[in-house]
Amino acid sequence: MDEALTPLDCLLPSGNQKICLILLNQPIDKNYLDILWKKALLKACADGAANHLHNITAGCRDSFLPNYISGDFDSITAEVKAFYADKGCKLMETADQDFTDFTKCLSIMLGQIQQQQLQVDAIVTLGGLAGRLDQTMASIETLHHALNMTTLPVIIIQETSLAMLLRPGSHTLEVNTGLEGEWCSLIPVGGPCQTCTSGLKWNLDNQVLQFGKLVSTSNTYEPQPPGEPRKPVTITTDQPLLWSMGVRKL
Repeated sequence: MDEALTPLDCLLPSGNQKICLILLNQPIDKNYLDILWKKALLKACADGAANHLHNITAGCRDSFLPNYISGDFDSITAEVKAFYADKGCKLMETADQDFTDFTKCLSIMLGQIQQQQLQVDAIVTLGGLAGRLDQTMASIETLHHALNMTTLPVIIIQETSLAMLLRPGSHTLEVNTGLEGEWCSLIPVGGPCQTCTSGLKWNLDNQVLQFGKLVSTSNTYEPQPPGEPRKPVTITTDQPLLWSMGVRKL
């Protein structure tokens, strides 16, 4: 079944996606935060992300209170933890070291969505793509866990990059919001992927993407005549495939 999605709808003030929001323990873009916070049906911080939220919302913190903060609480400061506890935010300690704070925070959020019977189109995460390489790889691993946890798309955004893991099957990505950057890529994290695409400058025709053979980085979109809308990108893959794309700074 073809799954249609506009990855950057979440950053459009006029976008229609119903989202839930997870903040990770990395610097937060205030422009992104302002837009996503207003839209989000649930908001959560993974451990030390609460420190970043507390800092960046100085002067208006009461307007940015997460529904919960989860993690093993080895990163959140005592001051920040006390502030949000005093404001009534749930503090949910999750000590299992076999999973990252991101994975555990996502698991709690999915439980809350089900418990509250929320209608959600996507889960958006701010942070997770900058700083330490091992932490970036851990974020991508959480996307792999997410395929077995939910049918909802899980989208990671930080700075000028967006990443999401496409499950096996066919997908249509609308890429004409005006927020898309010039680059995009298809990266076979996890194993070889037999892939077909359209709407890209360099399309794939049943080729196998695999590290050590072929990886579609530094791709871009099919050129269109001036004034013509950009065509959707279609992707068919037989294995989970990482889609990443540039995001124009707001």
